Amino acid sequence: MTAPTAPTAPADLLYSEAEEELRAAVRSLLAARCDAKAVLARAETGRPHDPALWHTLAAEIGTAGLLVPEKLGGQGAGHREAAVVLEELGRAVAPVPYLTSAVLATEILLGCDTAEAAPLLAELASGRTVCAPAVPLTLAPGARLPAPVRDSGGGTLTGTVNAVADAVAADVLLVPADTGLYAVRAADAAVTPLVPLDLTRPLATVTLEAAPGTRLADPATARAAVAGALLSASGLLASEQVGLAEWCLTETVGHVKGRYQFNRPVGSFQALKHRLARLWLDVASARAAARAAADALATGAPDAPLTVAVAQAYCSGVAVRAAEECVQLHGGIGMTWEHPAHLYLKRAKADSLALGTAGHHRGLVADFAELPGPA
Repeated sequence: MTAPTAPTAPADLLYSEAEEELRAAVRSLLAARCDAKAVLARAETGRPHDPALWHTLAAEIGTAGLLVPEKLGGQGAGHREAAVVLEELGRAVAPVPYLTSAVLATEILLGCDTAEAAPLLAELASGRTVCAPAVPLTLAPGARLPAPVRDSGGGTLTGTVNAVADAVAADVLLVPADTGLYAVRAADAAVTPLVPLDLTRPLATVTLEAAPGTRLADPATARAAVAGALLSASGLLASEQVGLAEWCLTETVGHVKGRYQFNRPVGSFQALKHRLARLWLDVASARAAARAAADALATGAPDAPLTVAVAQAYCSGVAVRAAEECVQLHGGIGMTWEHPAHLYLKRAKADSLALGTAGHHRGLVADFAELPGPA
């Protein structure tokens, strides 16, 4: 694998005024409509998605079209703005198909750059349609694509794809097949829900039996589009992990400051101070790595693959550690179903497998930096 060339300009890790305004709008919506009680209640029903919340987030605030150029019906923003949205969704463990539809599927369609893909892209940007790529959520940048679905002729598709995220909420499935990329109506596929660790991001097995599809791109274009989308989604997933870790840190600090033992706050004990100080440093470093990845994607930096791999290799572990500390330092209440700490731990663990493990991304870093692997 060829190492990326050095960046031409330093990354901008600061948030712009427009990004902070976007954050405020998304955070206000989630605080009003997606608090912990609401997320837990929907998760217990087996249908965690809230269509009304998604409509407001995607269509009224306009977050679904952030990555889509204005000429194609989108907002004409970019990866930095999408990263801000994902930070807030991570803070709320919001059960919405943003990563799959507004990022992964959108990036695939943008990579196709065909007349056939443009109408569907406009539907996604408007928030009227939810689209899920029929690829395993664990598929990582740089990894070999799984055996494609077969085209029996005329766009009639047959095959099975496991661990497809948000397929249960999708209107359209993007299916990589042996003859190219196809759009398939979800109603024409058998979507079998699985029991995931993270109840807020449902997984399903998608089975196609002579399902009709609309061809959007040829095989070579489809492979390149999927590869580019995986890179972008992986980099932006780091921002979701940062938002998750920040909530866990803030919630834990608040708890240990208000919980008393031996007539003094638990947070005043030196051992806990050290643990939380280390976690604060980890979260601050993770934010820098995630912002660097978002900026590299937004500017098309030549070292974007390396920056994304570094962000995922680091942020993945930080999110898991933050969630573990949140559960442990809350004591007994952190182990209960009623407290939302378990939602964050499950999302953090699931995110650590999504779009490549930390080990996979460390391997990419070694390849890009031309470092020798273990003997």
